[in-house]
Amino acid sequence: MIETERLQLRSLRTTDFEALYALFSDPEVMKFSIGGTKTPDEVRTWLLEEIRNSKNGSGIGILAVKLRSSATVIGYCGLTRFSSLDGVKEIEIGYRLVRQYWGYGYATEAASAVRDFAFTTLQLDRLIALIELINVRSIAVAQKIGMSYEKEVLLIDYDHPDHLYSMRRTDLRLQEK
Repeated sequence: MIETERLQLRSLRTTDFEALYALFSDPEVMKFSIGGTKTPDEVRTWLLEEIRNSKNGSGIGILAVKLRSSATVIGYCGLTRFSSLDGVKEIEIGYRLVRQYWGYGYATEAASAVRDFAFTTLQLDRLIALIELINVRSIAVAQKIGMSYEKEVLLIDYDHPDHLYSMRRTDLRLQEK
């Protein structure tokens, strides 16, 4: 578990289904997601797959984002592997929150905690975030945690490029000075 001032980030559980379905079924939240909103079966399949993936012991995976002040799961944040992105293995940081929790700094708080975990505990050298050009909220979060625009990337099955934001562990050390 990772704790911040206002949040707890913990492994996903099957009991998180309702909160995640609220997230994945909201058209505004899923506006920049390929395929758009998800059905209950799609959310259940995703959740079970992420729970299975988290048991590999690598520390890479998706975490539930929960308010410390209550038992409310407000979204997710975590790390995902890309086996080949432009021929390079990459680790992406991703985050998505239920809309009613937008605008309070929770995504930045969660993403900062996951970034720190990735660089300090897992000793990763680099993190990326793939973000649509018009997703200004996600771009703002990436920039607030220290990421910079690097290039455009066209993913398989996409009809338009995403922007790749990145940062290295050394970038974090420079920010701390």
